[in-house]
Amino acid sequence: MPDQSKLITVPFGSLGIIAMNSCEKMGADIDKYIVRWRKERDMLRSDTPIVTGYEKDTYLLDADCPRFASGEAKGMLRSSVRGTDLYILVDVMNSSIEYNLGGRMVPMSPDDYYADLKRIIAASAGKARRINVIMPFLYESRQHKRSKRESLDCAIALQELVAMGVSNIITFDAHDPRVQNAIPQSGFESLMPTYQFIKCLLRAVPDLSLDNEHMMVISPDEGAMHRAIYFANHFGVDVGMFYKRRDYSRIVNGKNPIVAHEFLGDSVEGKDVIIIDDMIASGESMLDVARELKRRKAKRVFCCATFGLFTAGLDVFDKAYANGEVDMVITTNVTHQSPELYERSWYKSADLTKYIAILIDHLNHDASISDLLDPTERIQARINEYKATHTISDNYKSSKE
Repeated sequence: MPDQSKLITVPFGSLGIIAMNSCEKMGADIDKYIVRWRKERDMLRSDTPIVTGYEKDTYLLDADCPRFASGEAKGMLRSSVRGTDLYILVDVMNSSIEYNLGGRMVPMSPDDYYADLKRIIAASAGKARRINVIMPFLYESRQHKRSKRESLDCAIALQELVAMGVSNIITFDAHDPRVQNAIPQSGFESLMPTYQFIKCLLRAVPDLSLDNEHMMVISPDEGAMHRAIYFANHFGVDVGMFYKRRDYSRIVNGKNPIVAHEFLGDSVEGKDVIIIDDMIASGESMLDVARELKRRKAKRVFCCATFGLFTAGLDVFDKAYANGEVDMVITTNVTHQSPELYERSWYKSADLTKYIAILIDHLNHDASISDLLDPTERIQARINEYKATHTISDNYKSSKE
């Protein structure tokens, strides 16, 4: 349960949550946490002001974006948002939802989800007291910088949301968090799931040796080095990096193809290695790195990525697991995960719904989230617990999950 001493301020407004169709399950899980916490929290003390409707059976609001047969759509609110501190959840990478376009069913694209988000914001504008967007995978974040005469989509999207009245934008592991410079006077948080990764790994693998002689953290490219260094510093182990040598004379599937992976770092022979990155798209790069590590006689390979998109399907990972090239893949549940993925013996999911619920609860109270952004204390407590017992308990005494 959240630390009640942090939540003694007056809520900014009556809490309202809209879970777009792309993340209805995540929205429902987040809502359950907040409903339970607020019913258990003693907000009737004389020194604790409250707002009307602080305790509810649900904070989820009814909203929809129905579509015409032509593919056009509109945003509709079926619940009142007047005076609410509104949080809109959207997963722009959910490829499982389809709509009717001229008599044929087509999957929703990131552009479709982003357009629907703007429709709901437009329907709420002028009524909600504050609008906050929680977009775990930042829309167009892979197009975050301009190197040629090309569009700068992510920056434009952020500026567009702010111009529509969005006060805060919360995302996870942004491809390059410096994109927030496009909106320097607005709230922007790029959160890292390092604690949830470590918790999931320690719970799933009971025989890890958390020391420099038996473990190493690997960055699959130079862009992920800051993630790898942060991860490795907590375990007190070395970092290695692969350099992607690309063919810049060709473009395949929108990018320059990788010619080879060149390794920089100490020997991995006999060590458990953790590959850490922001996303698994097709998985090609991650699996190439895993094969190179196995070729260098790594003991076990664990792959951690914030977003598991698996755009090339699961078969490539099934084959890699069967061949002993990877031992486990961990991704978060902030983007859509197919039921088939959960059935894979090589897969583990790091749950972030409780963390998001705590963030919403704190932000609604205008309470500081600095402790939530820095998980160092929690990570070290879990590592020490694992070293003592080779397992970790289900719940950490602090609430900042």
